[in-house]
This record gives sequence, C-alpha cells and structure tokens, in this order.
Amino acid sequence: MKTYIVGGAVRDELLGLPVVDRDHVVVGATAEEMATLGFRPVGSDFPVFLHPETREEYALARTERKTAPGYRGFVFHASPGVSLEEDLARRDLTINAMARSMDGGEIIDPYGGRADLSNRVLRHVSPAFAEDPVRILRIARFSARFQDFSIAEETLALMQSMVAAGEVDHLVPERVWNEMARGLMEKRPSRMFLHLRACGALQRLLPELDALFGIPQRADFHPEVDTGVHVMMVVDMAARMNLPLPARFAALTHDLGKGQTPADILPRHIGHEAASVRLLQPLCERLRVPAECRELALLVAKFHGDIHRADHLRPATMVRILERCDVLRRPERFNDLLGACEADYRGRLGFEEKAYPQREQWKNTARVMAGVDAATIAAACSRTGHVADIPGRIHEARVAAVAASGMH
Repeated sequence: MKTYIVGGAVRDELLGLPVVDRDHVVVGATAEEMATLGFRPVGSDFPVFLHPETREEYALARTERKTAPGYRGFVFHASPGVSLEEDLARRDLTINAMARSMDGGEIIDPYGGRADLSNRVLRHVSPAFAEDPVRILRIARFSARFQDFSIAEETLALMQSMVAAGEVDHLVPERVWNEMARGLMEKRPSRMFLHLRACGALQRLLPELDALFGIPQRADFHPEVDTGVHVMMVVDMAARMNLPLPARFAALTHDLGKGQTPADILPRHIGHEAASVRLLQPLCERLRVPAECRELALLVAKFHGDIHRADHLRPATMVRILERCDVLRRPERFNDLLGACEADYRGRLGFEEKAYPQREQWKNTARVMAGVDAATIAAACSRTGHVADIPGRIHEARVAAVAASGMH
C-alpha cells in the first residue's frame, strides 16, 4: 500500500500558490484495510475515506467507465491492482494529473502536466475528457482562475464536439450553478463565460447571456458598444471590487433585456430593465439560483438605471425605490446592490477609474429616511383611528425629510 498527494495540491505547490486542500490516492489497498487503519468511509459512489486525525480525504486508486449520457453515467472500479498512472488518467487536465509521494519524493507526471504548467496551457489528459460534461464548466472556471493560461486548441475542439453531441444538455441545474458560482468568484470571471461561448456551451446553458454579444449600445454611454463585452467588463469589475457572490451574479445578469431590444430602435434600449426582470425570473428557476442571489439580481436588473440617475430623481422617487429595496431592514443587501451598480458604471471602456458618487448619495438618502420616527407616526394614526393611513403617512414623512435634507 502506498499513498500519494494528487491533483490540485501538487499543481498549486508547483505554481507557488497556497495549498488549501490535499487529496490523496492510495494504491494497493482495499476498503477493508482502510477501515482497519481507522479511516472512515464517506459517500457511496466510490471508496473515499477520511483520515482518522487530519480528516483529509483519501481515495482508493480507481478507474471509471462511461455508461450513459451526462455526468452521472459512470461505473467506477477500485481494486489493489489499479495503478497510480491509471488513476491519474481519469482526471480532467494534465495540470491536475500529477502526484507526489507522501515522503516528499519526486513529482510523478505521466501526462506532461509540468510542461503545461510552464507553458500556461490547460490541456485534457485523454479522450475520456469527453465523457463528463462537467469538465467543460471546470476548464472554463480554471481559465477564470489562471488568467494567463490558454486552452489548448485540441481541448477546445473536444469541448465543441461535446456540445454538438448534446452532452451539456444532460447537466443538472445544481452542477451548472455550482460551477458558475465558483467561476464568478475567481479573479477574472469573464474568461469563464467567454470560453463557454467559444465552445458553444454558453448558448445552451445561458442563452439569455449569449444573446447579448453583438448587440450595440449608445457609444456616448458605452464606448465599448457591444453589450456582451460590457457585461464581461462588469463582472470583472465586480471581481476587482471584491464584491460577494450575489452582487457578482447581479452584475452578470443586469442587462439581459438588451438582447430583446427591437432592431429598429437600436442602439437605444428603452425599457430594458423590465425586460431584464422578465428574463431573469425563469433563468433563476431553471438554474435553481439561491434566493439571496436571485433577489438581489432582480433588484439590480429593475433599478440600476434609476440608481445611476440619482441626481435627476425627485425625493418621492428615491424614497419609493429605497422602500421597495427594503433598505431599512436589509441594509447589507442594499449595499451590495450599490456595489453591483458601481461595477456596471465602471465596467465600460474608459470608465474603469471614474468615481461613482451615486453610492454615497443613496446611502445618505437612506440615512435621512431612517431618521424618520415611524413609531411615533404609527402611534398617532392609531390614536385617531386612522390605522390604514400609517404606511402612507410614514412615506410622506420620509419624502419630506429627504426633500428638506437637500440630498436629492
């Protein structure tokens, strides 16, 4: 029995990056022997165990064989006779198919991963890559993490053939969302979506986003012109601003409605906010987007234009928007909304370093609104028997306070 550190830990060590998780492969052992040594089995699909002290994962060396479309159609075979090289051969990319013995010995690299690391190339290990459509999402996500890596031409061609064969159509929503969310949290999320588009997967998985490429915008507001290019700049700006996942998802989806603008009014996009909301609802249902991300994305899609136009809005309009955003009960969410809107503004050619004073305008207006004594107003209405008037009276007081403050 011999144990090796494999995969991402070896890759990151060679890249000089911090090693967060260590995966281990055990060659020449049985499940019974692992249990005798105190390892605790986890999962039921294949033999993976937790170390009794470190709780790190140890998997028996295994091979796999595809039996059905999609990512679930696999049969795994683990036995003491499976070699390390056979186990590494089932991995997705050469840079993830390296191993190091536990005693700190030399790197075992049967598929050229070290050379691909040096050349900054993402390359599949074998034709078996085509058996698992999740790998399309993973390699696109890796391209967002490793910004100076390119995808090998033959690997991109294989990804394109997988899409043409309908493999991505078998992906379950949870896996698509999980990989997309992880990609959005990388340093340059745009690379994930651009590579998904290059292989044809974006059109199958996110047709609403794919439709934005080639749609023109007014050059005076958007010097980059192309809506798809703009959205890619926005998600990268959101990453640069270190925004949380809900804000990054909102940045990705805020302009979906521009893909439905009638050709005869381009490059204007009148009413695109409402169109974005209509497209976003079914998209979130289809991908089973978590409520926190869905709710913020809908607010940003609906109100980002108004947030940008703070200087031109009446106090009543600003208060109404703040109330609809539930700013007093959900201030953190509203702050994320402002972050996504700032990313939208600065995610334009030549706007990257521009100030966004609207953020402070809205925050200051919210503070003024919060200063209104709603409890006293409610009590006064109750005493006079005008309970139904409470919401309207509070709203009027907030509008008056904002108007008097000069924040609008």
